[in-house]
Amino acid sequence: MKPYSTALKRPSWPVRRLLATLALVTLLAALSAAQAQAWSLDDVARLAQQQAQSPYRPPAPAAPPELAALDYDALRDIRFKEDQTLWRSDALPYELKFFHVGRQSDSVRVNEVSPQGVKRLPYRPEQFTFGSNRLNPQAWGDLGYAGFRVHSPLNSTTYKDELITFQGASYFRALGAGQRYGLSARGLAVDVTGGGPEEFPRFTEFWIEKPSIQSGPNVPLTVYALLDSPRMTGAYRFDIRPGEQTVTEVHARIFMRAGAGPRVATLGLAPLTSMFLFGENQPQVGDFRPEVHDSDGLMVASSDGEWLWRPLQNPTAPLATSFALKGLKGFGLMQRDRAFGSYEDTEARYELRPSAWVTPIGDWGPGRVELLQLPTPDETHDNVVAYWVPDKIPQAGQSLDFAYRLAWQGKTQQQPPNGWVTQSRRGTGYSKLSAQERAQTIQYAVDFAGPALDSLDPAAPVRAVVSSDANGRVLESQAWRNPATGGWRMSLRVQRLDPLKPVELRAFLQHLDNTVSETWTTIVNP
Repeated sequence: MKPYSTALKRPSWPVRRLLATLALVTLLAALSAAQAQAWSLDDVARLAQQQAQSPYRPPAPAAPPELAALDYDALRDIRFKEDQTLWRSDALPYELKFFHVGRQSDSVRVNEVSPQGVKRLPYRPEQFTFGSNRLNPQAWGDLGYAGFRVHSPLNSTTYKDELITFQGASYFRALGAGQRYGLSARGLAVDVTGGGPEEFPRFTEFWIEKPSIQSGPNVPLTVYALLDSPRMTGAYRFDIRPGEQTVTEVHARIFMRAGAGPRVATLGLAPLTSMFLFGENQPQVGDFRPEVHDSDGLMVASSDGEWLWRPLQNPTAPLATSFALKGLKGFGLMQRDRAFGSYEDTEARYELRPSAWVTPIGDWGPGRVELLQLPTPDETHDNVVAYWVPDKIPQAGQSLDFAYRLAWQGKTQQQPPNGWVTQSRRGTGYSKLSAQERAQTIQYAVDFAGPALDSLDPAAPVRAVVSSDANGRVLESQAWRNPATGGWRMSLRVQRLDPLKPVELRAFLQHLDNTVSETWTTIVNP
C-alpha cells in the first residue's frame, strides 16, 4: 500500500489567474474601505491641536479689491450655477452648492472625502454667473468659498430642498420638513457676556463625506470642520439626518491656546442665535402684525426634573440672565406659536420658523444656561443668544470634549411631560384700581395646556404658585379652567417696590401636592 500524501495538487494557470484576480479585488476593496474611513474627528483634532501650539494668525482679506468694492445687491448678483452642483450627476441623496466670497466674508477651504481619499474642492470662476458686474475673476486665483449649502429631498422625492447651510464664522442653520429658515446655531460662543469684547471663532476648513449609492436615501451626511480663534481651536463632526425634524448630531473637541491673552470668562456650548422684535407679551403699536419673532421663548430641562419657560423680550438695554443647574437634560430657543393668525405675515411666515432643541450626549456636569437679549429696532437683526456654560472652563493648554443632538423642530416639538405655557400676556383689562395703583403694578395672564391639566375636572383645585425676588410683592394670583380653550389660565398682579430695579417672577400650577405645569419665569425690566 502506498503511503497517504498530504500534498495539494497545484492549480492550473487559468485557475491561478482567477484566484489572483479575486485576491486583488479583495485587497482593493479593503483599501477603498480603509480610505473611506481614513478621515475622522481624530484627524481634524490633530490639526486643531497642532494649530493650538502656535499664536493665532488673523485671516487675510479673502476678496480682491474689485470684489470687496461690491455692495450687497451687486454681490447677490453673483450666483452659483445649477449645472455645477456637486454630486448632481451621481444620483445621491445630497447635493452641494457654494457661496461666493464677498467683502465681509471669510474664505473657507472645502474638501471631499470619498473611497478615493481626501480631495480639495478649489474655487473655479466658471461655477458662478456674475450678472451685471464687470469683473475679471480669472485673475483672482483660488479664493476658496464663503460657505456651502446642502440640498436633500426633504419635502418631496422629486426635488432637493435646501437642508443646511454653513456660512459665516461658525454659524450654521438647518430645516426640517415644511419649515422656513429662522434661528441659527454656532459652533462656539466666547465671552458673549463678561465685560470684555466677544470673540467669534470661525470654521476655516471643511471635509464632507461623499455618500455612496449603496448607502440608501436615509444615510446621514457627515461634515467635519476645523475651528480657529484667538484663544482656542477646535475639531467638529456633524452628522446631519433630514426629516420632519432634522437632527444634527455634533461631536466637538476644543483646545485652549497657551498664553493667548486673558482667561475665557464664558465658554458657550451649543449656542443658538435668534430674533425677537415683539409678541403677545410685548405688543408693538403701529404694526399690523400681532407678533414678529423667530423664537418666542427659552425652554430649559434640568437633570432634577424641573422644566422652565422664559418668554423672550426686546429689551431697552442689554439683558443677561442665567439658570444655574446641577445637570442639564436639554435647552432650546423655541417657536411654540405655530398659528398663522398670530403673525399675519404672508412673506416671512414666522409660524413656519423652526425651534431648536439641544440634548446633551453624556453628562455635561454642573453649569448654567445663559440668555442674552439685546434691543433691536427691526426684524433684520438677531438679538437673542442662548448657550450652556460649564462650571469648569478648560484653562490655557487644556482641552474639552462634548457632544449633543440639535433637533430643528416644527409643529411636533419638545415639550414638558405635564403642562406648558401656550401664551403669556402682559397688561391690564378693566379694573377698579385707580390710575396710580395700576401704574405701580404689573399684571400677567398666562395660559397653560398639557396632559396633566387635560385630565383634571374643570372644578379641580388648581392653584398658581407664584414667587418674586426681593423687589416684587405678589398682590394677587389665581388659576381657573379656560372655557374657550379647555386649558388653564393663571392671572397674577405684582407690585414693583423700586421702579429703577428689575423684578424676577416664577410661577407654576399645582393640583393638590402635584406640579402640573412647567415653571413660567420672566424678568420685569425697570
